[in-house]
Amino acid sequence: MSAAQWQALPAQITVRVIRFTPGIRGFRSRQITLVTTLLDAAAYPAEEIIALYLRRWRLELCLRDLKTTMGMETLRCKTPDMAEKELLAYLVAHNVIRCVMAEAMAQHEVELERLSFKGTVDAFRQYSLAIAKARSRKRRRELWADLLWNVACDLLPVRSGRVEPRAVKRRPKPYSLLNQPRRRFKDIPHRNRYWKGRPRKSSRLN
Repeated sequence: MSAAQWQALPAQITVRVIRFTPGIRGFRSRQITLVTTLLDAAAYPAEEIIALYLRRWRLELCLRDLKTTMGMETLRCKTPDMAEKELLAYLVAHNVIRCVMAEAMAQHEVELERLSFKGTVDAFRQYSLAIAKARSRKRRRELWADLLWNVACDLLPVRSGRVEPRAVKRRPKPYSLLNQPRRRFKDIPHRNRYWKGRPRKSSRLN
């Protein structure tokens, strides 16, 4: 921030401290301290602030939906303008999927957090082709209603306090990185691991 903004800050700030111990099954109890400027305990009960803090992982899951499920981990465009357009396209697609989930929740009265984002993406891809080929408006409405019903039926189990480790289920294949142009790239002979082009000690078969 600028010097003027720094000078405009108050010398002291009154904060509210909330301490609680979450009881998560299978984990050791530990005390968590929350510091907030929401001082009115009647308007902002401690229980609601604690519940909001425990739901913060939902934001991480939404980022995972964007990056992993929708494939935004690696941008394919090379220029800043095209990269910005690519990001906006991903955000538009993400909002479309969220709107489909919200409509399915409203029509079939299910919990929004129990709807599967990946399942909605897969169902939307399949039904979008059928809807585009439908010859009548009535048929398109029927397909859309069927899509919402399938999205509402694809409910996730209740996973309160579930741990989401930053780990992959499968090991990457032992291939070298293509960090040079193909005409200059030299592949490294390997079987299960790299050996940097050095000859292996092997006995010839008689």
